[in-house]
Amino acid sequence: MRKGTAMSAVGVAQGRRTGTGGGVLWAWAGAGTGLAGMVAVQASNNITAAYDEKTAGDAARVTEAFAQQTGPLLVLHVALMTATVLLPVFAVGLWRRLRSTLPQDSLLPAVAALGLVLTATATLLGSGLDTELYFALNGEKSMLAPELALIGAHWIGTIPWLWVGTGLSGVAVAAASLRHRAVPLWLGWASVVLGGLTLVAGISPLQYTAGFIGPVWVLVAGIGLAFSRPAVPAAPGR
Repeated sequence: MRKGTAMSAVGVAQGRRTGTGGGVLWAWAGAGTGLAGMVAVQASNNITAAYDEKTAGDAARVTEAFAQQTGPLLVLHVALMTATVLLPVFAVGLWRRLRSTLPQDSLLPAVAALGLVLTATATLLGSGLDTELYFALNGEKSMLAPELALIGAHWIGTIPWLWVGTGLSGVAVAAASLRHRAVPLWLGWASVVLGGLTLVAGISPLQYTAGFIGPVWVLVAGIGLAFSRPAVPAAPGR
């Protein structure tokens, strides 16, 4: 009996050290982030006041058109803030998962986590004008300078799409998988494709295209990590 208790205690201790006892809620936070990001991008895509040929460049007309698109604006705000609060949870969980299996001097866990934190910063900033615009457009529009509405419409159409940080995370996860088998091999190759495309798109002049791909990688990674078992820790000096 004592021997079984001792072995159980050792197992718990090893689980804590390697991260195998940490649960998977953090991974589901990643999946939730991916869904929220996809909703946010589509909501932003439906706010066209600043880009419609009939209104573009005319602050007064943009304000009038924007006032008819406050529904997507509200959806955008909720989705962006959901992603903002879930991303750090996923980032820390991913760091712990990779840290428990990669060599101690590997930079990959930190790079993967910091890429997600960078994206969380973009989603937070992307929602910065949402509520002010929402209440002004649904209230007395005479209190809202048309120039602010014009800037806000462009802000909403650009900043929430800056998901390049997830591309950096995806490439780090790909390296952790293909070089060290720290996560399933299929997720490594998915990260090569989705993470690589997100990173290249974000660096290129077509940077907003990253908003289409980045949330998909986070969704796939979150689900994949939720259902996968942690890899065996790397031996010291490996």
